[in-house]
Amino acid sequence: MRHFRTRSLTLTVTALAAALLAGTGQAGAQQEGAPGKTTIAHGTFAAYGPGQAAVTYDETLVPEGAMAGVLSVTRSHLGTITKLGVHGLVPNRAYGAHVHTKPCGPTGEAAGPHFQHVQGPSDDPAYANPENEIWLDFTTNAAGTGFAASRVDWTFGERRPESVVIHDHHTSTAPGEAGSAGPRLACLNVDF
Repeated sequence: MRHFRTRSLTLTVTALAAALLAGTGQAGAQQEGAPGKTTIAHGTFAAYGPGQAAVTYDETLVPEGAMAGVLSVTRSHLGTITKLGVHGLVPNRAYGAHVHTKPCGPTGEAAGPHFQHVQGPSDDPAYANPENEIWLDFTTNAAGTGFAASRVDWTFGERRPESVVIHDHHTSTAPGEAGSAGPRLACLNVDF
């Protein structure tokens, strides 16, 4: 059963990639020299270990064996589109998720802060918002499956994020709390 779920999530992420690439239009897809990158990452959550692609820090809310996949397409004429799919999490529950600056580590804090296009205070709504960061909040269905998508008008420069972190709840936008989504529950390494 686990192999089927892994294959199913991989196919879903691959289908998302094909749809996004097709959605860029023939001119964009064939345009030579257009800077950009397509990234697909997926993993099965487990305790931290060297080389582990997906790490859980809270097995109650992100159980070992749950899965996640990320597709990111960045093009100068398109901006950056990022999609997240998860399976095997707690059913009918809200989670927060963001793109972070560093790779996953033995604790959630190892992934560093949220990646910001224009860097500023992490709780200031002028910087901590879904136009300057990549927010991927989602709510799981009865099967523990959830999806999220983000589109921003910018692309990555020399600074590139390295992970997606799943948080305890949807992201706050209130002053002094902007960007906050509670404890870091899990992390997926992504080669953005």
